[in-house]
Amino acid sequence: MGARALVLGGGGPVGIAWESGLIAGLAEAGIDLSAADFIIGTSAGSFVGAYIAAGTPPTMLAAPFLGEAGMPKSASELLSSPPDLTVLMAKMMESFAGVRPNDEVCREIGQWALASAAMSEDAYLGTFGKSLAPLLSGGWPGKNYTCPAVDTATGVPVEWNKDSGVDLLHAIASSCAVPGIYPPVTIQGRRYMDGGMRSPTNADLVKGCEKVVVIAVARADAPPVFSRPLERELNALRESGSQVELIRPNAECLEAFGANLMDASRRPAAAAAGLKQGRAGIEALRAFWK
Repeated sequence: MGARALVLGGGGPVGIAWESGLIAGLAEAGIDLSAADFIIGTSAGSFVGAYIAAGTPPTMLAAPFLGEAGMPKSASELLSSPPDLTVLMAKMMESFAGVRPNDEVCREIGQWALASAAMSEDAYLGTFGKSLAPLLSGGWPGKNYTCPAVDTATGVPVEWNKDSGVDLLHAIASSCAVPGIYPPVTIQGRRYMDGGMRSPTNADLVKGCEKVVVIAVARADAPPVFSRPLERELNALRESGSQVELIRPNAECLEAFGANLMDASRRPAAAAAGLKQGRAGIEALRAFWK
């Protein structure tokens, strides 16, 4: 059997809950995506991917979100008021549409992120550390796991993995550091922001794997331009010889998400909807993942 890869896209606290529920439900239906040889998670996906790569049974992923019993607060719940992300959305649309080079736009986003973070880096890392506490004592997962982030000064993406010399907390926190909401994370004297600034999925980083499952958190009302990086990545994967299956939230899941993927109060509903979507099984995926 050739190498199989699992790609987990970004989507805030709501996306974390939905991906966790979906993967748990699929496992109950007999489709175990945790058996992937490579796992790449961007932003929300970096969080879920770390738990899978560390060996958490996939059927257990949704449990912390259902009812929120004992679930640590999301860092987004520390915000006193919703941030104004108009600048960020405009620049991301420029980049994703291909109007200007991504690293050029990301340098501008990085400057804006450094000036507009809505909370301190210590507060952000402290909250994130509580959510990742079950993993941190074990260090990097043994399985091939990568989470991308972007250097705020250069706009160039990096791929954190077990060989990067970066601790797991800072790596995942940097991949999740949405500009304007969370602060860029300091790693080895540089500041890094959300890997979703390059792409919400970064699926092309697993080119050449025989089989790739891409899980993308896509809102129905998102501007079409936000789907262009994924379209380009799927084409790149197929051109490299990879077979690809794409999973998106169904209509029931999108309704459970609400209007704001950063709204942590939506996590129980998103996890439950994902669990239901996964439990229903995806026959094309069952045959594909064998």
